[in-house]
Amino acid sequence: MEGYQCFGCAPQNHNGLQMTFAEEGEFIVSAWEPKDYFQGYYNVLHGGIQATLMDEIASWLVQVKLKTAGVTSTMNVRYRKSVPIDKGTIRLRAKLTGQRRNLADIHVELFGPDGTLCAESDFVYFTYPRDVATEQLHYPGYKTFFEE
Repeated sequence: MEGYQCFGCAPQNHNGLQMTFAEEGEFIVSAWEPKDYFQGYYNVLHGGIQATLMDEIASWLVQVKLKTAGVTSTMNVRYRKSVPIDKGTIRLRAKLTGQRRNLADIHVELFGPDGTLCAESDFVYFTYPRDVATEQLHYPGYKTFFEE
C-alpha cells in the first residue's frame, strides 16, 4: 500500500527493522540480521528492539493464523541473555497458545545467533472482527502474506 511505513516489517522503511516472516506448521518464524545502530550497550541488541521484534512477529501471527488484525493488549517480556549484534542472524518464533472471544494468547521466543534462548514474551492481543480489520485497519487478507 502506498505510504505504508511499518517500523517492523515495511521493506522500504530504511530506518525500520525490515523483518520477514514464514509459516512453519503452528509457528510464525523470522530470521533477522541485526545492524549495529540497534545496539544498546556496545555490541548488544537494545532491549526495546528485542521487544519490538517480538511484538511484530506476534502481530503477524494474528494476521496469518487468525486471518484478521489485532493490537497488543499486554506484553510480558523476560530477558534471559544478552543478544550480540555482530555474530549473525537472530531467529524468532511465535505460537498461538490460547483464545477466548476476541483475545489471543501468543508466546514468542527470540534466539541468539548461537541458538540460545535469549528472550521470550507472552502477549494478549485484542483481535478485530475481519470486516473491521479490512475496512478500518487495511488488513489485506490472508493470501497477501504469501505473495512474492
